[in-house]
Amino acid sequence: MIQKTIYPNLAVPLLVVLVLLLSVSSVIGVPSDSLKTGIRMATFDVDATPPVGSQLTYNQEINNWDLGLRAKGLVILGSGQPIVLCAVDWIGIANEGQDEFRQALAEAAGTVPARVALHTVHQHDAPTCDFGAEKLLKDLGRNPMCFEGTFERDMIIRLKKAVKKSLENTQTITHLGLGEAEVYKVASNRRIIGNDGLLKATRYSSCKDSALIAEPEGLIDPMVSLISFWNGDKPLAVLSFYAVHPQSYYRTGIANPDFPGVARFMRQLAVPEALHIHFNGAGGNITAGKYNDGTAVKRGILAERLADSMKRAWESTKREPISAEEIGWRVEPLSLPLPSIQEEMKTWMATKDSIFLSNNLSKLVFAQRSQKGKQLDIRCLRIGRSRVLFAPGELFVEYQLAAKSIRPDLFVAMAAYGDYAPGYICTAVAYHEGGYEPGVASGVTADAEIVVMTAIRKLLKSID
Repeated sequence: MIQKTIYPNLAVPLLVVLVLLLSVSSVIGVPSDSLKTGIRMATFDVDATPPVGSQLTYNQEINNWDLGLRAKGLVILGSGQPIVLCAVDWIGIANEGQDEFRQALAEAAGTVPARVALHTVHQHDAPTCDFGAEKLLKDLGRNPMCFEGTFERDMIIRLKKAVKKSLENTQTITHLGLGEAEVYKVASNRRIIGNDGLLKATRYSSCKDSALIAEPEGLIDPMVSLISFWNGDKPLAVLSFYAVHPQSYYRTGIANPDFPGVARFMRQLAVPEALHIHFNGAGGNITAGKYNDGTAVKRGILAERLADSMKRAWESTKREPISAEEIGWRVEPLSLPLPSIQEEMKTWMATKDSIFLSNNLSKLVFAQRSQKGKQLDIRCLRIGRSRVLFAPGELFVEYQLAAKSIRPDLFVAMAAYGDYAPGYICTAVAYHEGGYEPGVASGVTADAEIVVMTAIRKLLKSID
């Protein structure tokens, strides 16, 4: 805010004239970033691709000639302590990894970790980060495998520098844009339930079984949601949200952002003035399996379909003025119930292969942290008539659809894959239906549904 100053005598300093001119320019719609007042935004975009020879989640990296991996985000300033949103092209960031990343982002932005949302897009030819799992393995004299954190710690340093640097070039936010469109022939529910109410088959990310391909799409959220920030007529950033496992084919040894990253790149080329940041929604039980046979050509096809829906959502976007009073941030803690498999998981550490441990070791660390009182949470960004939920784990799509149904009067979007530690957070009925997700892949019990939905309702029904 510009402070009022009393000037001596009758002379009017040049400073006053300049202030008046800038005030008039803002009234008539000319951006006045130099005033540094009101809501402002800084954006950052950092290469998140590890060097050749690094251990990706499932394979050693043999090349990185593909599009590469990014860590993209923004800082919102001018409405309380800064808010940081960041999406990384990795499979997951869990436990102490989340703690250290969020602490660094908070320090760089001049805020607190509770006002940082750090998420992954969940591509599989990418790193995973869990410093707690790394320590656990090293303490046992074991190879830390994909949890070896040298590159990830370097990434924290580079990301922190990038955020600090971004704050030197903030831009004023005058408008919020909201748009959505249907995505055609990308997502399908991978859990196929039989007439007896139990899981009949699983349609994974790629599928060549004609009978499973012929099964209906099943329950999905077909919409891609876009939230954009503007300075007058200039777009500053575009956030996209879509719920699906982002795999076409993987375990190539080549770090790549898969089809959501390709689609994001297409939209970045189409609207280069704005930074495009993509968040994966509640896609725990959603894959491209009905429309993907795992061949290389399908990646391009899926990317084009997602990019087309993003384009239509962009074209349908409606802008509205936004003020600092219309921005809020709330956090609800989650006391998630744990299954009693910790001793069994310790046994698995000595008997299971590296792929199994890569997928499941974070759940053991999560259980140990939970017993010491460490809680996860769901965060909610209120901005204008939109609400964005930032949730941990691999949520089933039912949570996303339920959130939208709770506030049909608002534009509700969801990002999952925050703290990756609990793995799948299924619906209560899924633990009865059976299958991969509610088995060892889930670090919580059926009672988690009540805990998560209570938090979502509380956040969405809040008036502040």
